[in-house]
This record gives sequence, structure tokens and C-alpha cells, in this order.
Amino acid sequence: MAMTTDAPKPISTLHYAEHDKLGPLGKKVSALYEPADLRKALLREFADAVAKTKEAASKVDQGATTAVHDARKALRRARAVLSLMQYALPKSEYRAVRRALQEARRGLGTARDHAVAPETLAQLALSDEDRATARRVLDNAAEALPTTAELERLLAEAATRATAQAEALEAALPQELSWSDVVDGIEEIYNQARTARAKSKKSKQQFHTWRRRSKELVYQLELVADHAGQRLTAIKDEVSAVVDQLSPAVDLIMLREFVNTYGQTIQADALDHLKATIDVQLADMMKSARNAGRDAFDSRAKRFAKRIVKAAKRDLTPPDDAELDAIGD
Repeated sequence: MAMTTDAPKPISTLHYAEHDKLGPLGKKVSALYEPADLRKALLREFADAVAKTKEAASKVDQGATTAVHDARKALRRARAVLSLMQYALPKSEYRAVRRALQEARRGLGTARDHAVAPETLAQLALSDEDRATARRVLDNAAEALPTTAELERLLAEAATRATAQAEALEAALPQELSWSDVVDGIEEIYNQARTARAKSKKSKQQFHTWRRRSKELVYQLELVADHAGQRLTAIKDEVSAVVDQLSPAVDLIMLREFVNTYGQTIQADALDHLKATIDVQLADMMKSARNAGRDAFDSRAKRFAKRIVKAAKRDLTPPDDAELDAIGD
């Protein structure tokens, strides 16, 4: 009887989904599309901003101006990150964290004004009479300049507040965070900035608000661009260029309030002349900044959000697939 041999059995293949191994086939792996990873990434960014606030508080003896600037910048970044998560948070929790960050930053506002006012005045084109008035304003302000000990206390309080918010935020945030929630957060800040720009022609306060929201928008776009690529980076650069135009005008707005606050003992005519000089230069700067920001804030908020989604998709799709998408469009 002839012996028979079994044919070799085919090697079985285990069919793992591609996203379980390397992410969607043909696409870069990104935390933007992974809800658990996205949550971790944003909490990490918030914690990093808090850490920078604490770091600034520990370095006040190395330079008060730099310490205050770094702390306020870190708190602004923390607020920008918070806004990315606002639609995933209970409203009460979001508002509580935002309010705490605002109060922490506001507590450092006076110190910031004392640091920026002399520099801004020095850069202004002033007559000899206005320059003399400005020196008197600065002399008056010097009497109210916070001491190093006061600054240390204010910075420590700001850092403590921010640290507490990081803990509260992690406890309140759901275990997963969707990319659509993040896009909604970007859309909201863009809309606030766009609205403030529209109102800034008649309001210095709205101009200031435009700059605040625009800076937060830059931080948000920078963060998501780090998880995507060059298209989102290009959008971030557009807004960042506008912020560069807004900053000198905002410094002048602050300076005008500074002159009002510390010019009370100065003769009214001299003070009014200095403020009028500031107003002329401020009006030119505000007009120039509004013109510079027209294109970046021309789109409606929904359209801007769609642009963000599309840019992220293109950034995370290999060139060949991106070209096919473009043909399909």
C-alpha cells in the first residue's frame, strides 16, 4: 500500500487592523485622530504651561521684567490650551478654570505695565515738552513700582493658582477627547478674534481683545501643527504675522492708560498734549494693523474651521494620496 503524505498546510495569517499596528495605512500616526492620545497631549501642554509659570516665579531675582513676561506668556498659553478642551468639559468647570487663569494673569498686569511703559515711551517720537512730561509720569510711577518681594509673592500666587487648575482640569476632562471638539475650540477663539477686529475701529478695548484672542489662536494652531504638518504651520504663521502688527499698538493703548494713572499731579495742559501725541501715533498703528489683519480674519468662523480640518487631513496624508484627493476635489 503506498504511503501518502499530507500536503503542507498553509501558514495562517492573523489579520490585525492596520490602525492597531501602525495607524491608518498610508497615513502618519497623529494624536489628533486618537482620542485618548489627544487628551494626554493637551493635558501635557497645559501642565507644561503651568510648569513654566512656576519656573518664572523662581527666577524673579534674576530679572523681574523677564520673570513677569514669562509668567504671563505661560498663563496665556494655558488659557489657549484650555479653550481647545472647552467643548469636552462641563461648562461650570471650564469657566472656573478660565476665571482662575484670568485672575492669576491680571495680578501681574501692573508689574507688566511698569516694565513696558518706559520702553514704549523711549521709542515714541516726542517733542522736548512731551518728553519732559513723560519723564514726570515715569517719576510718579516709580513710587508705585512693586518691590522684588511683592513680585515674588504675586508670581508665587499665580503659579499656585495655575497648578491647582491643572489638577482640576485632569479630574474633569473625559478620558477621550475628539478632534472635532478641538476644532470647535479653535473656531470659537477665531470667531472671538474676528468679532473683536470688526469692533476695534471704534474701540481700543476691542482692539486689545483682538490681540489677546489672536495670540491664543497662534498658540492653538502651533500646538495642532506640531501633530500635523506644514499646512497647519502656514495658517499659524498667517495669524502670527498679524499679532506682530498688533503688539506695538497694544503697548501704546497700555501706555495711554499708564499716563492717565500716573499723571494726576501734572499740569492738565501738558498731560493732555502728551496724550494727544500718543493718540495720533496710536490711530495710525491701529489702522495699519486692521488692514494687515483683513485677510487673515476675512473668513467666517465655520469656513476657517473647515480649512483647519482640511489642512490637517492633507498634512497627515502622503503626497500621492493628497494628490488624488486634490484631483477628486
